[in-house]
Amino acid sequence: MEVPPAPHWYSTEKGTVINVTLIPSSFDPKADARALRAAMEGLGTDEKTIWQILTARRSAQRQRISVEYTSIFGRDLVQDLKSELTGNFENVMVSLMRPKERFDAVALRKAMKGLGTDEGVLIEVLCTKTNQEIEDVIRDFKEEYNRDLVKDVKDETSGHFKKMFVSILQAHRDESTIVDEDLVKADAQALYDAGEGKWGTDESKFNEILVTRSYAHLRQVFDVYATISKKDIYGAIKSEMSGDLEDGMIAIVDCVYSRPMYFSKRLYKAMKGLGTEDDNLVRIIVSRSEIDLPEIKVLFKDSYNKSLNEWVHGDTSGDYRDALLAIIGPE
Repeated sequence: MEVPPAPHWYSTEKGTVINVTLIPSSFDPKADARALRAAMEGLGTDEKTIWQILTARRSAQRQRISVEYTSIFGRDLVQDLKSELTGNFENVMVSLMRPKERFDAVALRKAMKGLGTDEGVLIEVLCTKTNQEIEDVIRDFKEEYNRDLVKDVKDETSGHFKKMFVSILQAHRDESTIVDEDLVKADAQALYDAGEGKWGTDESKFNEILVTRSYAHLRQVFDVYATISKKDIYGAIKSEMSGDLEDGMIAIVDCVYSRPMYFSKRLYKAMKGLGTEDDNLVRIIVSRSEIDLPEIKVLFKDSYNKSLNEWVHGDTSGDYRDALLAIIGPE
């Protein structure tokens, strides 16, 4: 079967947040829809054709393919993918077909639905967002499930961990770049006094400062903190907190310094040791593919001495591996 040509891409030279632009003439959603249908009808499924098409298109283009697929064949593309594919490969293809504006909402609902809660996903989605992104995911969650995200998070968490999320979901972080040096010194001292400088820990003070202050402000707070303490901010959090609250606060600090670095760490955690956290691996690679995946790749290799491609190649197999490597792109 002849696969529609992959689009030609260009990007900025640096492996940071990239402006990737498709040459319009290379994208034909009708041809893609027909090729996908041909790959799934009859006996057997041509998995290679499916991943070659879907990994070569951007999210908005995949939505156009889905519309054309239904218009031409009277069928739902996502349902056909679910019917024809299985396992982790199915997860990748279905995730690629999910509209970007619904991706986080689906991840959050899955993390809270049924018995138990995947706190790591809550942290990954909510502790990494800007104010506007928080407002967007609250709205998208309501539209997708007719549920109140704030209420669901409150019901699924407890203690200071719940308070952290309630604060985050207010979307009131200062996002200015102006830094008040006096307030920087006061906040650094307040963090010290709330942790190392007293018996016990005032988690509410950490919550107030880490959740509401700007990233520019917090970077300077952390620098000053290191001058008045024997520990840096990471060491302070790890010594004063534990469990999910520690993980959430560390995630916020990671994002203050570098959001791509946070996701680089998450990818490493998904693949290190025995077994692979496939849901986490797929979610991060797909969700960051049009945001900052090129920068994540650079930081991953710098941190772990092997490329993300090498790690994924060693931890996955078959069409599942080929699809993920196609999304990641060349080293």
